Amino acid sequence: MEHLSSVPPRSGLVIFLNGTSSSGKSSIATELLAMLDEPYFHMPVDAFHAMRSRGDVPPDRLATVLHRTWQGYHRAVAGMAAAGNNVVMDHVLSAEWRLTDCLALFEPQDVVLVGVHCPLPELERRERERADRPPGLAARQLEQVHAHGVYDVECDTSRSDPRECALRIRDFLTARPTPTAFQRLRAAR
Repeated sequence: MEHLSSVPPRSGLVIFLNGTSSSGKSSIATELLAMLDEPYFHMPVDAFHAMRSRGDVPPDRLATVLHRTWQGYHRAVAGMAAAGNNVVMDHVLSAEWRLTDCLALFEPQDVVLVGVHCPLPELERRERERADRPPGLAARQLEQVHAHGVYDVECDTSRSDPRECALRIRDFLTARPTPTAFQRLRAAR
């Protein structure tokens, strides 16, 4: 059994997949986990929503419950990375405060911000096929999710399959340029 005192401190890397619902983030994350050399944890925001009890939340409290869930999610990812764990984060920056919160919490040099793009007609087709998302969710998210406009890596899941996107991200990791997208975004604020 390894003693904690023998574990050297380090910061973990966060591969931050940002895109609308149904854009392909989870499929890319699955491919990444299969091909990365070091251990990574896939931490999708959907998993945090799924942890919540199934009781009905009164409509006047729903926004607060969701906001706290996202805040907790950001802090959980930041905590895993601060403990030296690598994380593939699967998120939707469909509200400005989410990006602001992440910029304040994460070590900007240790984040690879990935834009996961997909055109609206394809997003709508995927939503119809999935049937586990409200119709029009991706359309409502589309304008804000990429509004910050700065990424380290971008992919279009209507043109590349999840494995091709994951390979592009993996290849980017070998020589990450600085400043990172998170460093540029933080400096701009």
